[in-house]
Amino acid sequence: MSLLQKRLMEQRMNQTDQNQTAVPKSQTYARKQIWQQVKETVLKRVAEYVSPEEIEQLPAGEQEKYLNDQIRIILDAVMKEMKFSPARAEYHRLIAELVSEVNGYGPITPLLADPEINEIMVNGPDQVYVERLGQLELTDIVFKDHNHVMHIIEKIVAPLGKRIDEASPMVDARLPDGSRINATIPPVSIDGPVLTIRKFATKALVMSDLIRAGTLTTNMAVFLKACVEGRLNIIVAGGTSSGKTTTLNVLTSFIPNHERVITIEDAAELQLQQDHVIRMEARPANIEGKGRISIRELVINSLRMRPDRLIVGEVRGAETLDMMQAMNTGHEGSMTTAHANSPRDLLSRMETMVLMAGVDMP
Repeated sequence: MSLLQKRLMEQRMNQTDQNQTAVPKSQTYARKQIWQQVKETVLKRVAEYVSPEEIEQLPAGEQEKYLNDQIRIILDAVMKEMKFSPARAEYHRLIAELVSEVNGYGPITPLLADPEINEIMVNGPDQVYVERLGQLELTDIVFKDHNHVMHIIEKIVAPLGKRIDEASPMVDARLPDGSRINATIPPVSIDGPVLTIRKFATKALVMSDLIRAGTLTTNMAVFLKACVEGRLNIIVAGGTSSGKTTTLNVLTSFIPNHERVITIEDAAELQLQQDHVIRMEARPANIEGKGRISIRELVINSLRMRPDRLIVGEVRGAETLDMMQAMNTGHEGSMTTAHANSPRDLLSRMETMVLMAGVDMP
């Protein structure tokens, strides 16, 4: 067979492959369209016929079952009308998606339930990343469009008493389970709404977990334990998502139970196990730009509350001066975290952050 004949045969084979795959792709797209139409119709009817007030009157243990039953009844009727007959596995998946839309946070509901996932990042309708065991990965989760992403963001922030719109295009809040949520929408995020959720760890790690993970060695753990018990001031430094707060939380486990500890954070994440702990959280300004309570104000106020130790989730500005003063005026053994790439870099950053307090210093 000549070279020309080989090339002609390869072209015919490639053309045949393309013809064979064209139909399934078209069918898959059409089926996805029908799938989406079924979901939209069911969700619309659930909103029309299923009363939230009626559900709330039921015992707590029966509410979810009642909602699932109603979704199933409406779904069966819609499938019959639209002559849509999915396979059994598809049918159960469709029910799960509908329940997530009605009773959860849409496509990301299963991600929130996955204990291996630390962070969820929705960059767009078809670009959802997660951090799983410290590694970023792209998921196969998809939203219908930007409006669907926006709907989920509004569903998350509304019960928290927050608002997000063009006049207030950014929101930072905490979910009931402690997870932190940040959302931005146009005109701030140019390509559409963006949602980031940092999940709250349900189980606090201990020092042995850090040793197993390779964060530190046994000798380092013994040394740090002695530092905490010896009431040395500690600053945990590192980059974004490097485990600063996790390490800080582990170190607090060595604080004696009889000490009065006050924690101050932007968003409450620390899980101290001692009995005498006062937790405080900064508050952003409201829609009118009023009511803001900063980390610095909380640090200053906490000094009047007779703390044995102060634990500040992170210093990043003027509060650094007050934290340093507290550490050197009878509150030894206090701890915090800061963004820095090395111990030397941390010292330079601390100097800069202290200057942000606007106090004339020699």
